[in-house]
Amino acid sequence: MAAINSVTDLTNEGDVAVITLNSPPVNALSSGVRDGLYEGFKAAIADDSVKSIVLICDGRTFIAGADISEFGGAAKGASLFDVQNIMENSPKAVVAAIHGTALGGGLEVALTAHYRVAVPSAKVGLPEVNLGLLPGAGGTQRLPRIVGAEKALEMMTSGAHVPAKAANAMGLVDEMVEEGKLREGAIAFAKKVVAENWPLKKVRDREVKADPQVFADFRKANARKFRGFKAPESNIQCIEAAVNLPFEEGLAVERKLFVELMTGPQSAAQRYVFFAERAANKIPDVGDDVELLPIKSVGVIGAGTMGGGISMNFLNAGIPVKIVEMKQEALDRGLGVIRKNYENTAKKGRLTQDDVEKRMGALTGSLELSDLADCDLIIEAVFENMDIKKDIFGKLDKIAKPGAILATNTSYLNVDEIAAATSRPESVIGLH
Repeated sequence: MAAINSVTDLTNEGDVAVITLNSPPVNALSSGVRDGLYEGFKAAIADDSVKSIVLICDGRTFIAGADISEFGGAAKGASLFDVQNIMENSPKAVVAAIHGTALGGGLEVALTAHYRVAVPSAKVGLPEVNLGLLPGAGGTQRLPRIVGAEKALEMMTSGAHVPAKAANAMGLVDEMVEEGKLREGAIAFAKKVVAENWPLKKVRDREVKADPQVFADFRKANARKFRGFKAPESNIQCIEAAVNLPFEEGLAVERKLFVELMTGPQSAAQRYVFFAERAANKIPDVGDDVELLPIKSVGVIGAGTMGGGISMNFLNAGIPVKIVEMKQEALDRGLGVIRKNYENTAKKGRLTQDDVEKRMGALTGSLELSDLADCDLIIEAVFENMDIKKDIFGKLDKIAKPGAILATNTSYLNVDEIAAATSRPESVIGLH
């Protein structure tokens, strides 16, 4: 095995060169990944002993998309277009081996391979619309040339992740390989391509045709959904370009519209939200080595609107819940509302009656706080009154087992003050 760079290796398996990316967590198209791909393909193409090339990724996924942290920064190293050009114009068959997700730029890279194979659990898609963008590396021009204009419209304006089986049916994946044996399956496929003298298929050379009415009908059907958003319409215009213009001219339309979206306020806002949502899940002083506490049982104090909703969230996740009220009437009412909510969902076809009974079977009602003694997490959801909450937490402190998480659902009261009512304030948190 030869290391191309810190994230890319090149290995020869007989006459098949295997380029392997390993850039955790999702093999995003950073400058290092792009450089590794470009130099890896350059070396494999120059090796006279190599007859075909497989691109595969280590870790949990194929290339899951662009490294959007580089958006707006100075370009460095090989560009994504450099990588795509050397792959697509390779005189040796290139096979992209997909597991996990091939999304955005990842799928755009795979589309420049001559063939694509995938395991059944894999998914592919072009979700840029969710960031207020469109695929900016030829995806708008290549995807319609494989799946047709109508399917491309659906995929690109929804950002849907398409399962491998469906992708295979629409021609986006050429062959399915056995789960857990992607490397072996991809190498065998590459050898078959050479042995049977299959052509080097360039997606860009295919034609795509569609009646103009297809676009008119699609716009009309989705007018309400797309109202106010620029990205869906720009994606549609790019697919129209794929139908009506030569490939290079379609790419020019894609590039023009991509830049307009990229520099506009809508995409900036949507990208901000994307990063903010992920940042909200990270606590600065909690490292990756911090062990998670197991939550196998939950107690909820209060069977009103909040307590019932909290209980349903845990029941939906398969975690048993004990819900406590002060009076039997309030408890019965709360349990009845939860059952009614589930049965209404079942009537709409989103749950089966068995699902309803399974969830209700995991729910226990009680009038005694002491019944929460064995719960891993206890959430208080009573009136917004500091004295009441402090009284409850003082009692919980004596009841809850060591290591249990004690949580308040308060909207605005001081959590530190509530925690001070216990002898273990480090175990008290706010959950809302």
